[in-house]
Amino acid sequence: MAWVEAAGVFYLRRLVDRIEPYQPNPLPVAGDIGGAELVREAATLVMLFTVGWLAGRTGRSRFGYFVAAFGVWDIFYYVFLIPMTGWPRSVLDWDILFLIPLPWWGPVLAPVMIAVLMIVGGVVLAFNDERDAPPLWPAKWSLWLSGLGVVLALYVFMADAISAVRRGASIQTMLPVTFNWPLFLVAWVLMALPAVELLRQCLAQRQAIRNPQDGRRRSTDMHHAKNPATARGRMVSMVYMAMGALTGKHGTTAAKARSVQRDNLDCAPQKRRD
Repeated sequence: MAWVEAAGVFYLRRLVDRIEPYQPNPLPVAGDIGGAELVREAATLVMLFTVGWLAGRTGRSRFGYFVAAFGVWDIFYYVFLIPMTGWPRSVLDWDILFLIPLPWWGPVLAPVMIAVLMIVGGVVLAFNDERDAPPLWPAKWSLWLSGLGVVLALYVFMADAISAVRRGASIQTMLPVTFNWPLFLVAWVLMALPAVELLRQCLAQRQAIRNPQDGRRRSTDMHHAKNPATARGRMVSMVYMAMGALTGKHGTTAAKARSVQRDNLDCAPQKRRD
């Protein structure tokens, strides 16, 4: 699919003499090509979604495969353009990324960075959902912050087009001057949060599977920490130990502290064993 995309873009750019997008009049009007290009972009998204739907078995895995396929397709689109056109010559070359609702401009490196996040998050989500393990999903806070990152990234990509619309200038002849890398990096970090959260959950699952004893020990420690009786016992024993340190009677106070801990553990509610 990436080769088909690169070939289609090569044909269109050769037709309008715009192999390199960053030049005067970067979006020349050539009959009905503009409308056909918009439909082609939408059809490409449908094909990528179909790939994810066929590859996965659940809603999560299908979404994961779709996101990962989108990232791979986006990166290899540029890889295949190089032997076809000799462009891009650098990851900092400007490119027109999308046309809806306004032209998106950015260096080639920017969409590649986003594609890497999509591959990592999509692969972790899809592969974990295919295994016999609890399903993974990013925490709500990471999704909200990621959404904010998407909005910021869209603004960075369309900032020059938005400025041209405000000035009443033509967006078809507009060329960007600078790319707001600081704001884009903030947006990229926010967009990376769901992928990082998925990786954290996946590693925690694998650690729990490899060391079940550690998982049970942590569960027991959390139970005692939340139990009021054992918590009070620890506090009283700590008081006895402090008194022993002050008075010099370490042996007597330590024995009292251990006695208090045993009494509170005996009084703590135990799980019923049938």
